[in-house]
Amino acid sequence: MTDETSPFLRLKAPRPTGNVIIVFGDIPEDEQLRILEKGSRSMGAGAQALALAADDVARIDTLDLPQPILMRGLGIGTIHVPGHAGIAAVAQTFRAEEGVNEARPEFFMYAMPPSVLASDDLFRTWGVARTGAENSPFTGRGIRVAVLDTGFDLDHPDFQGRTIVHQSFVPGEDVMDGQGHGTHCIGTAAGPRGGANLPRYGIATEAEIYVGKVLNNRGVGTETDILAGMEWAIEQGCQVISMSLGRPTQTGEKPSAAYERLGRMALDRGALIAAAAGNDSTREFGFVAPVGAPANSPSIMAVAAVDASDNVANFSSGGINTNGGEVNIAAPGVSVFSSVPRPRLYDTLNGTSMACPHVAGIAALWAESDPGLRGQSLWDALVRSAQPMSHPASDVGAGMVQAPGGDEAAPIA
Repeated sequence: MTDETSPFLRLKAPRPTGNVIIVFGDIPEDEQLRILEKGSRSMGAGAQALALAADDVARIDTLDLPQPILMRGLGIGTIHVPGHAGIAAVAQTFRAEEGVNEARPEFFMYAMPPSVLASDDLFRTWGVARTGAENSPFTGRGIRVAVLDTGFDLDHPDFQGRTIVHQSFVPGEDVMDGQGHGTHCIGTAAGPRGGANLPRYGIATEAEIYVGKVLNNRGVGTETDILAGMEWAIEQGCQVISMSLGRPTQTGEKPSAAYERLGRMALDRGALIAAAAGNDSTREFGFVAPVGAPANSPSIMAVAAVDASDNVANFSSGGINTNGGEVNIAAPGVSVFSSVPRPRLYDTLNGTSMACPHVAGIAALWAESDPGLRGQSLWDALVRSAQPMSHPASDVGAGMVQAPGGDEAAPIA
């Protein structure tokens, strides 16, 4: 099929920002700067390269860089190609340099859009029940959970009195969520226990919330800003980092060295990064799309979505690619009730974006349960405790994520 209704057209070509990302090998920082400046001069710019920390990257507009930047301590550089002309050629020039592991166009990344908006709240708290979180004795107390997304409504009434640390990496926009995606994800990962007229919709109800705004109020962001946000969350000592964002990948596409570097850094420093696998499949027509980026990095946990009957969500991407493109675990991602910015306060959404923060919240519960569960050992605990499902591992990984100390939960319907 080639018409516009074909599910095979759901995988759109990645949209370049006009920048090139360069991932350096184990070479000194001054040599990294020299290579960036050499590349700049080859385009007639001749600007001196700057080494910046994550907080400094947050204050600049990476879509219009006057000079190359190097993310200090990461060995990842960004250079702007004037007029966006010849991006592929510029990347190829950098790849020829000794000491460069990867050079490629930078792409826009997106909040994983809900596949369907659900109008009823029939299963609005089913995810808390299905993962065993409602019976777990743990609340995430003392655990730092970072959500890198569109920001957060800091004045949402359900979160007053909570510890919330925030940083915007989007130039010209503060952390307040003008899109809603980030507030919904934070509500699932770490929302409240509930009240007289409100069901519990949060998993780690007492976790410390770290908000990294890496997508703008339209739900779009650059990879440079996202990488800076990842470094910020790691440096803040967050034990769990949730990323419901990304872009589609193609069959056979390899993971990016940039995200793998940050994923490995996180594990080495006692943090776990979970990312949404992607919403690019149309399973009703037999089309399963590969896990998107950055969830396709081997050191980032890729989260698939299932519904309340334990069916794989129609939109959930699968483990088509190897060497990092596998699905690692599954979580509730259909008809998920959570917080959104005022004045609406709540909404029910579908997507692997909704599944990912379930895993982040459960990870916080496991991290609280045992101080030794950090980084790779936390990853192993999540996979080991997951409830096996009847679906192939390529669709659900190890199975349904489960909370510590909770009774093994059965499908809701």
